[in-house]
Amino acid sequence: MSKELFLEIGCEEIPAGFLDPALSHLESALKKALSEARLSFGELSTSGTPRRLVLSVKDVALRQEDITIENQGPSKKVAYNESGEPTKALIGFAKGQGISIEDIEVRETPKGEYVYAVKEEKGVDAATLLPDVLTDLIASIPFKKSMRWKDLDVAFARPLHWIVALFDGQVVPCSFGDIESSNKSRGHRFLSPEEFVVTSCGDYLDKCEKAFVIVDPEKRKSIIRKGILNAATDAGGRLIEDEGLVHEVTNLVEYPVVLCGNFELEYLKLPREIVIDAMRGHQRYFSVEDTEGNLRPNFITVSNTKARDMNVVREGNERVLRARLSDAAFYYYEDLKTPLDDMVEKLGSVVFQAKLGTSYEKVERFQSLASFLADELVPKVKNKVERAAWLSKGDLVSGVVCEFPSLQGIMGRDYALKAGEDNEVAEAIFEHYLPRSADDILPATDTGAIISIADKLDTICGCFGVGLIPTGASDPYALRRQTIGIINIIRKREYRLSLAKLISRALEILQDKLLKASDEIKGEILEFFRLRLAGLLTGGGYSHDVVDAVLSRGFDDILDTVEIVKALAHLKELPDFEPLAVAFKRVVNITKDFESIGVDPTLFEGDAEEKLHSACHSIAGDVMDLADKGKYKEALLKASQIRPVVDSFFDAILVMVDDVNVKNNRLSLLKEVSGLFMRFADFSKIVTENK
Repeated sequence: MSKELFLEIGCEEIPAGFLDPALSHLESALKKALSEARLSFGELSTSGTPRRLVLSVKDVALRQEDITIENQGPSKKVAYNESGEPTKALIGFAKGQGISIEDIEVRETPKGEYVYAVKEEKGVDAATLLPDVLTDLIASIPFKKSMRWKDLDVAFARPLHWIVALFDGQVVPCSFGDIESSNKSRGHRFLSPEEFVVTSCGDYLDKCEKAFVIVDPEKRKSIIRKGILNAATDAGGRLIEDEGLVHEVTNLVEYPVVLCGNFELEYLKLPREIVIDAMRGHQRYFSVEDTEGNLRPNFITVSNTKARDMNVVREGNERVLRARLSDAAFYYYEDLKTPLDDMVEKLGSVVFQAKLGTSYEKVERFQSLASFLADELVPKVKNKVERAAWLSKGDLVSGVVCEFPSLQGIMGRDYALKAGEDNEVAEAIFEHYLPRSADDILPATDTGAIISIADKLDTICGCFGVGLIPTGASDPYALRRQTIGIINIIRKREYRLSLAKLISRALEILQDKLLKASDEIKGEILEFFRLRLAGLLTGGGYSHDVVDAVLSRGFDDILDTVEIVKALAHLKELPDFEPLAVAFKRVVNITKDFESIGVDPTLFEGDAEEKLHSACHSIAGDVMDLADKGKYKEALLKASQIRPVVDSFFDAILVMVDDVNVKNNRLSLLKEVSGLFMRFADFSKIVTENK
């Protein structure tokens, strides 16, 4: 038989960003705990609100499964003396296993006769095990930040107020701090704070809804989506979609109530981004626009309670937003009085990083690097690159960005346009921050792309240069994200450049800041790039062995590297790839540590050597010519034509003969053959069935 297990952890409001990870942990941790407790179970589901974490498990076994435990002990010769009496070794083994000598079994094994302790362990009732399981489960939930309260020796995201723990409708005794489990939950803090008795998950959900609590996040989200869309339409506009905000608001409320408010028309004179950020970033308000995409003087908010007079709630939100927009307007019009060049000068008093100097120094560095990069890639935009790089960080000292940090770059673009700067220069000020996240857009102009690469690479090289290297999950300067950003920009813009050369230039500019040899730092940075590029390629569907084989031969030109990966992946899909890879791996492995001394045809002792030498030379030129043209798929297919000749060579020729001259000549010949494909990949890293 099996029954339902139900748990609700009731507490003060958990921050919205903590809710999803907590529920995810509850699910995985309970599955693991029940499995380790040998309790079979069925469907497990989680849900929650800011004030409660909930999980239910169907079909939990009433009792553990019985198991037989067998442990091998010493050999029979060690366990018994010549008279057949138990030795101290056997007595100690039996005692450690908790069984008598009489229950010891002797079994024949491939290594001889050994003694075994065989124990039948009867299952324990689930009701006996679950108190410890649930107590440990509650204590195990990780939060980015936890707090303590009263004088209790426990920590949680917020103080706990109740725990409901039921198995088959009966209370499972467990505790956390001074809170003991019971069968009593609570409704909405303001609309229905009274306790109510819970008998099952279904009963709980029904009573919660009557108590103004929508426990299921997806149901709350659906209510919010429908409500904000209708509110925008009723206001005469359309909703500016913001799925991230919908998700966040879902985790902020238990009983969503949507309402629409207004603000003064004068604030629409502000840049659109300021108004939206003031509403979203601080108040979690949704914005409304008209059919032509112009912002409307409306906002939509989701309240956590249904007041007797919602007009009072609306007016309160309007007062708060009016104050925020008034501040934003003040900062904006004050900022316009200060030229962007003057803002840049103020960066001299802003520390970028203690060991790397001020933000002004950083601007000087990556402006120089961007100028170098422009010369390499798009010389015609060099002047724009230098100007945009110089202005790009100026808005960091502006009043608006100090108040609304997420608007960095956006405000710089606005101030530049207001000052009459070139449109591409202004756009590059915004674009140099791109991409800001994994799913963000990439720079659309060469000017913005070049400055973005230069800025990011200066940060990466600077941090590595002073020992600020990411470890584990810690990456305070987002070096992983910035490295991936550089790779994606290079791929998107199809920039042909030497990564090693660019890093060398960046380290040269940083020379007076570095704490160790630049060559050592360069090696560390290149490995950091290799790992990120490998991750992007495998994440894009290419197999690990193909990516490893190509990247191990170098990745200085990222575009070339990606194209070779594509070509090798195509080759691997061909039906005769397996014998080809086996043959090439054999060539690579046998010549791996050998330095060619040149091939002397006079030392050939058979047709197989002559044919391989001739075949290699006949296709080598075509292979290299195709590779030079970037036709890597065709080049690899051409190189693969030598495989039958390689097979014949190994069938007919023994390479490692006693005659040193003949042996080295044959190895040199194979080294020439390996050169045909080692230009593209290290085939020794390709996984084949015939390893």
